[in-house]
Amino acid sequence: MKNYARLDVTFSHGKGALLWDSAGKEYLDALGGIAVCALGHAHPAIQAAISEQASKLLHTSNIYEIDVQRQLADKLCELSGMDNVFFANSGAEANEAAIKLARLYGHSKGIDTPTLIVTEGSFHGRTLATLTATGNRKIQAGFEPLVSGFVRAPYNDIEAIENIGKNNKEIVGVMVEPITGEGGISIPADDYLTKLRALCDQHGWLLIVDEIQTGMGRTGKWFAHQHQAIKPDVMTLAKALGNGVPIGACLAKGEAARLFQPGHHGSTYGGNPLACRASLSVIETIEKDHLIDRVNQLSDLFVNGFKQKLGEVEGIVEIRAKGLMLGIELDIPCVDLVKLALADGLLINVTAGNVIRLLPPYVMTDEQAHQVIDKVSKLIITYLENAKVSA
Repeated sequence: MKNYARLDVTFSHGKGALLWDSAGKEYLDALGGIAVCALGHAHPAIQAAISEQASKLLHTSNIYEIDVQRQLADKLCELSGMDNVFFANSGAEANEAAIKLARLYGHSKGIDTPTLIVTEGSFHGRTLATLTATGNRKIQAGFEPLVSGFVRAPYNDIEAIENIGKNNKEIVGVMVEPITGEGGISIPADDYLTKLRALCDQHGWLLIVDEIQTGMGRTGKWFAHQHQAIKPDVMTLAKALGNGVPIGACLAKGEAARLFQPGHHGSTYGGNPLACRASLSVIETIEKDHLIDRVNQLSDLFVNGFKQKLGEVEGIVEIRAKGLMLGIELDIPCVDLVKLALADGLLINVTAGNVIRLLPPYVMTDEQAHQVIDKVSKLIITYLENAKVSA
């Protein structure tokens, strides 16, 4: 099916932050499979874990105990302070589980139509429920009727959420990204999640934090909400959790952790031995190699480099970063930069129409980071100059 407007390149293999296409051309990967390959490509520890597990056992079903799944759940709960985990195969599935938890929670409180507050500019997935939760009308178009039980508020606007709470007694929770990825690397106020936590506590709502793109060290903490020293009631993970092996997770604590009972929810493949072993290896590698410290080092390098080269350039609206989530906003649409970068041997992304999004792997070297800075800066400056001439 023609779901994708694919670029005209096929990659044959990779190593660390590098990829090679079928013709042998080398590329520098500053996108990491859209925040998936946090440890880069063909990481030896992940290779070994997958190979070893594949030689023993791929799948048994959740009818039975799965020891490696329990080990992964214990480790994620240790890192996050959450109580338990449901494993799925993707971020959208993890968010579906979170939405179902919210509905169970509401019904347990006697609420007939449990409703979640979601935010504009968010992205939570492409199933019907997660599509409805997503704050992007463009990707919803054509898939009506959407799912009921959601009400939308502007991102980074506590007052708007307070007003919704005053006027809608069916609200059971708030579902939010700590930083919007598809929405343009929008970084909210430093106390945004803290105020959301307080508001949810005041009203007895669940705080559901979608860490699918921000989690697993991407922002310089294991989870982005830890920058504000709060704990959500529900947190969802995917992407970097498996470094390319499909896995999603919905974590919960307190009352939310006790809602699911046998028969409420399930997954045929979710939490299978292969995916869980790969994910354990990801966590072990991040810890052993101190890669969260590395994320913060690389973040400083990128931010300083881009500010030095682009800080005074007319047409740059803002350079934003939290760890290795980087966004460079231009004052004009710039989707063409993706193809221009590809021709220059560089993988980037443009989101929200005018924001260059960079999600480099944590294993990128300083030299490679400088190459990214140089290439991206030159592409942007040339693009802006050409746009000015054309105008």
